[in-house]
Amino acid sequence: MEPNRTLIRLTFLGTGTSQGVPVIGCDCAVCCSADSRDVRLRTSAMVEVGDRRFIIDAGPDFRQQMLREGVSHITAILLTHKHKDHIGGLDDVRALNFVDYPQAVHTVHIYGSHDTCDCVRKDFDYAFSPNPYRGVPQMELHEFGSEPFEVDGVEIVPIRGSHSRFEVTGFRFGGLAYLTDFKAIADEEIEKLRGVEVLVVNALRFEPHDSHFSVDEAMQLVERVAPKRTYLTHMSHDIGLHCVANLRLNEGVEFAYDGMKVELGERR
Repeated sequence: MEPNRTLIRLTFLGTGTSQGVPVIGCDCAVCCSADSRDVRLRTSAMVEVGDRRFIIDAGPDFRQQMLREGVSHITAILLTHKHKDHIGGLDDVRALNFVDYPQAVHTVHIYGSHDTCDCVRKDFDYAFSPNPYRGVPQMELHEFGSEPFEVDGVEIVPIRGSHSRFEVTGFRFGGLAYLTDFKAIADEEIEKLRGVEVLVVNALRFEPHDSHFSVDEAMQLVERVAPKRTYLTHMSHDIGLHCVANLRLNEGVEFAYDGMKVELGERR
């Protein structure tokens, strides 16, 4: 695994659920909050390892997230699973294809499980047509299994979990692990998290849910992994106001927010 001395930067592109926050038509205190930390785009993250840039998930807010962070070039997109709040924005990789046109056209490399890649081929069939029309997103799919894989010199360890009825994948980059949409995780997968400095894990709400970790369930994983720092993501408006909910967490654990940046490792 790549040594922790390599600087790793994590940016939370979105920390909300499939509906985002505010929720359309909702007038609860969170959805009406003036605190920017209570505005949550669909869950996604950017991980930079040295000069390589990885985007985890590309949901419906992908375009807005790339514009906000000023992203014009990426190394790859890593997909956790096939739900639309995690793949629905892939058509917008077209802008990344042609950002240097006509000098260069950049194919976007996308990594996912077999089932996730199958879903991308189905949902964006026009991009994989033998005779595509001009301007379709240029994507190259790469399937991974349960073993670590390498992208541009960076080792990535897939962490398998259950999202109720089907599998979801988290990713470890050296001392950073990122998990979202987990409801359960096997003991052997927890072993892959040993020694992480920063753990990101989903926590939909304080009350139990049938397909996502609650805060208590996320905390049970944190206790077993014992990272130095933990950030919770994929929160619904049921979490409550950020400024209040954060006070309910243990030391070393906090709710992430859109645009939040975390660094680990050392600058060379």
